[in-house]
Amino acid sequence: MLETGQKAPEFKLPDENGEEVSLSDYKEKNVVLYFYPKDSTPGCTNEAKDFSRLINDFAACDTVVLGASRDSVKRHQNFITKQDLKVKLLSDESGTLCEDYTVWVLKKLYGREYMGIERATFLIDGEGVIRQIWRKVKVKGHAEEVLAAAQAL
Repeated sequence: MLETGQKAPEFKLPDENGEEVSLSDYKEKNVVLYFYPKDSTPGCTNEAKDFSRLINDFAACDTVVLGASRDSVKRHQNFITKQDLKVKLLSDESGTLCEDYTVWVLKKLYGREYMGIERATFLIDGEGVIRQIWRKVKVKGHAEEVLAAAQAL
């Protein structure tokens, strides 16, 4: 399990445009890396819209916002277009990023157990160190809470 103060795992994944993105691309900037279960579902849509609404506030405190799920590049493109999102979305179809950030977990719903993405957010500073982790995120008010933490760095 990752903890604050640890070096964030490096990654290289395609974004919604199929362009490779890595954590090291953002040296000297803070990075909000948020994980969500699936494009175009109600909670995930609200979370992406909340982060998009605050994108300029994040930029003002030198912070980049990256969303990540196991959806394909094409699904991410459709999601961004349909919802007019301003965040960059990473496609982790292999699940490697989810494993590295320990968000691929056993979930339970209506008595059924299955593996899935835990809604979680990592605030990483410009040195690549994890400064704050939110797990089992509730969407309402979350983007504002993450923004306040980024502004305090």
